[in-house]
Amino acid sequence: MTAPRISAPRTAVVTGAGRGIGRGLALGLAEHGYAVALLGRTAEHLEAVAEAIATAAADAGRDAPPTVVVPVELTDAGSVAGAVERVEEAFADLGGVGLLVNNAGVIERVEAPLLDTDVEETWRVVETNVRGPLLLTQALLGGMLQRGGGRIVNINSGAAYGLSRSYTGYGISKGALARLTTLVDTQYRDQGIRAFDLAPGVVRTDMTTSMPLHDDREHWTPVEASVELLVAVGDGDLDPLSGRFLRAGSDTPHSLEQHAYDILVTDSRRLSVTPYGHDDPIVR
Repeated sequence: MTAPRISAPRTAVVTGAGRGIGRGLALGLAEHGYAVALLGRTAEHLEAVAEAIATAAADAGRDAPPTVVVPVELTDAGSVAGAVERVEEAFADLGGVGLLVNNAGVIERVEAPLLDTDVEETWRVVETNVRGPLLLTQALLGGMLQRGGGRIVNINSGAAYGLSRSYTGYGISKGALARLTTLVDTQYRDQGIRAFDLAPGVVRTDMTTSMPLHDDREHWTPVEASVELLVAVGDGDLDPLSGRFLRAGSDTPHSLEQHAYDILVTDSRRLSVTPYGHDDPIVR
């Protein structure tokens, strides 16, 4: 891939960093030398991750990267604004925030189709999974633009693109998140912003093990596969694929670079309406 690589500091904000996939992503980024801001609801969980980062660095005989713990309610605009102010101040001497990882998310408590789900429960999932990334992206975007660029990774799912007989709110929210990715890419790519959807596969977490559809699952996607892709994104290796969908466990940085031309020429790996032929009136 020959597209120019933007320059951004090796600093990252990870939401939902206290547990599950977010914890794994934060630990992986820190291991690769990123200063990490840990955002989430529960301070104790975040502090435990910060301690794990320090311990891993000590065990490896290296200095731990700067880490900041920021408890936040991600669906509250005031709380997000305060959190971003703290993060920007903490990373000011490091060049500001270079990478935002919108990981925090929820799913319905019951595996059921729409009519068998309380609409308030459906909306809770949509609001959490869309409003949080929207607020945080908007809050950090201005600083990224002032510094000449930055990268945003929305932790997404195949549910954004495929069909499901249950978890309606989750599917809606992930589809909306995918559209947010493409819109941010379209609106700000020329100003140095790169945005990606990253699906982590099926990682063994408290959330996935509570879902009946995974009761008989034997194979789980290691979170390290997501870390590998995330670091490649943060390092700029996948910048030409901005606005598109990456899937841990299926994609690797090497395979994506190898097939980048095909992805770009066919305009694949993002939300679209497929025409029925060259004479379809939707084709322009």
